[in-house]
Amino acid sequence: ASLSFNSTYINGDYQIYKFEFINIHPSVASDVDFSFQGSTNGGSSYGVAITSTYFTDYHPESDAYSGVSYDGGMDLAQSTSYQNICDNINGSHNDASMCGFLNLLNPSSTTFVKHFISRTTHMEQAPRTMDNYIGGYMNTTSAINAIQFKFSSGNIDAGTIKLYGLGAN
Repeated sequence: ASLSFNSTYINGDYQIYKFEFINIHPSVASDVDFSFQGSTNGGSSYGVAITSTYFTDYHPESDAYSGVSYDGGMDLAQSTSYQNICDNINGSHNDASMCGFLNLLNPSSTTFVKHFISRTTHMEQAPRTMDNYIGGYMNTTSAINAIQFKFSSGNIDAGTIKLYGLGAN
């Protein structure tokens, strides 16, 4: 139902941890959201307070309209909920998937909050392309040493998540 990267992978060796999402597809046919949350205890629990913002641009296959929107419903304000990085993926379309990245910046710091930047793109139920911009921070000075990804319902049916470490400590 979820995929976690624990302290074996997020261990303070790097200043930036970059997750790449390649053709992530849900197992359920309904519209689902893809999200993440951090842990300060190696993945025993997830629920770090997050503050974030979420913007989207879109364009349907019909070419009928396009636009940019601020999606305040996807923002978090000191919430321990999972942070959406993509919404309304329709698993009933076998060709629907999500691609993008999440950068977690200096997660091992015990002085500063943990900033993140994400950009994802996916085919929504309309069908239309959605290009998502998410940024924020996990409000803790404890080291983030695990990240979990999951859909709001069902399992991860297919896809690849790659993790890279950048900027050795």
